[in-house]
Amino acid sequence: MSAGTYSPQPGAAPVGRMIAAQTALETRMLLRNGEQLLLTVVIPSLLLVLFSTVDVVDTGEGKAVDFLAPGVLALAVMSTAFTGQAIATGFERRYGVLKRLGASPLPRWALMTAKTLSVLVTEVLQVVLLTLIALGLGWSPHGDPLSVLLLLVLGTAAFSGLGLLMAGTLRAEATLAAANLVFLLLLVGGGVIVPLEKFGAAGDVLALLPIAALSDGLRDVLQDGAGLPWADAGILAVWAVLGLGAAARFFRWE
Repeated sequence: MSAGTYSPQPGAAPVGRMIAAQTALETRMLLRNGEQLLLTVVIPSLLLVLFSTVDVVDTGEGKAVDFLAPGVLALAVMSTAFTGQAIATGFERRYGVLKRLGASPLPRWALMTAKTLSVLVTEVLQVVLLTLIALGLGWSPHGDPLSVLLLLVLGTAAFSGLGLLMAGTLRAEATLAAANLVFLLLLVGGGVIVPLEKFGAAGDVLALLPIAALSDGLRDVLQDGAGLPWADAGILAVWAVLGLGAAARFFRWE
């Protein structure tokens, strides 16, 4: 009996192609999820428009949008890389999706790479949308785009590590509650809408949080035209190393 001829030839696709396909799938799933869109697009956009047009919070001298836009960009990064990713990955773990994908030809590191790339694609869409809204509200950004890009990448790494750590160690329901609670707390106390100076002595402690470092760093560059804020970049780098390291060590696939 002669061997049959199969087309295409059976076997796993190249890793690069598998990562690209998984990235596209992860991105489509994220953008089709109403709750995720609420976190990643609707809430940041509404906050930017509301607090830029209504004099509710004292943002200091200058236009409110110049203070708010960098903070809302930081919030968008946190909503996607931390909150959205933690919740989605937590429920994938609960329903056995991660276990099944881990047994597929797609390596586990490639799956995490695809999730990270999906986060980056979503963030690009967020940044473009929020920038257009802010410009329409009269925002006048300054500074070096490369410094902004580096801060966004460091912030993404920091929040991704923390989100994966939470998703890989807690039950899905606990992850859902904790991720949303952290989102609300950091929205209020992370320097996104309210300047950290308003919190008095506690502001020095809050400045060590990743959302505060990303907000202040982006604000230094985009509002004040400063160079790369090394202190804020250093805080984000420390959070990224700790978060990603802990996620790699303690993440449970089942």
